[in-house]
Amino acid sequence: MTEKTAAAMSGGVDSSAAALLLQRAGHELVGVTLRLFDGGEDGADAAAAASQLGFPHRTLDMSREFRTGVIGPFISEYERGRTPNPCVRCNRAVKFGALLRETLALGCARLATGHYVRLNLDQGSGRWLLKKAAHPEKDQSYVLAMLTQEQLSRALFPLGELSKEEVRSIAEEAGLASARKKDSQDICFIPDGDYGAFLRRYTGKDYPSGPLLHEDGTPLGRHAGIVGYTVGQRRGLGVSSSQGRLYVKEVRPGDNAVVLSGNASLFSSALEGEALNLIACGRLDGPVRLRAKIRYRMAEQPCTAEQTGEDTLRVTFDSPQRAVTPGQTVVLYDGDTVVGGAVIARSLPR
Repeated sequence: MTEKTAAAMSGGVDSSAAALLLQRAGHELVGVTLRLFDGGEDGADAAAAASQLGFPHRTLDMSREFRTGVIGPFISEYERGRTPNPCVRCNRAVKFGALLRETLALGCARLATGHYVRLNLDQGSGRWLLKKAAHPEKDQSYVLAMLTQEQLSRALFPLGELSKEEVRSIAEEAGLASARKKDSQDICFIPDGDYGAFLRRYTGKDYPSGPLLHEDGTPLGRHAGIVGYTVGQRRGLGVSSSQGRLYVKEVRPGDNAVVLSGNASLFSSALEGEALNLIACGRLDGPVRLRAKIRYRMAEQPCTAEQTGEDTLRVTFDSPQRAVTPGQTVVLYDGDTVVGGAVIARSLPR
């Protein structure tokens, strides 16, 4: 009996082309679309693509799982003065968490997505290795760095060797309506990018104003609620200074203060991470020379990583890094291979 594969489909070109490639490779497919929140993906475009390709499609309501696994932590992190990455959390908790469990219950052995990454089984260690996409401009390994070995063992990523242009061409040649559909850019549940307004609207809370302080303690004004600020931010501060441009250096929920500084004070030589998830190995033995990214759109930086506890680590950069932001994800690389990821707990001074 042929094992079924679930194809996660958003209705966009990437997930549609991934399903098409799997079908051509002989997989028996079931298309699945997640309904995560009111006003989100309704599954119509994905269902149309599945119908055109000739396999069944289901829309699954996972709004409850999304609220508890993504939106809840997103809110609590901002209220703690941190800046979370909801896409990283969603991939682990919802797409390869709740959705994977549901597709296994439907009789599917694997879950495929349209992410641009590669996946190999290392025969020596028996570990699944997550690798960067062949075309670095589309690589999405950063947002999958918190997946577990069990999750990766069930995953399929058909687009890892392809460029975006090749994917669009494949979809266009097959006559898929998504071939020229624009990519989504913003956080799916905050399409206008106004995180502070979303938090107020969703929670019903009125986050109070508080002091804007220079890093030397000098009062500079009042902020509009700490949930509207993130490390490195310059726009919307509403203050002027004889010392030049100011940026958010720290968000302090303890005294409801936002601390500002000049650009030079934003640089850190190291960071401490928590919730460590290792993919390429079970533990980091001693200091290891690697490269690291502290945000999605940045070049990897040479560093030394050292595991300091069961799920904690310290990353020391060869060159100080700007705006190391608590709540964001640090991802470690050894060449093309993702060693693992962690949540940034704090930056360490130069």
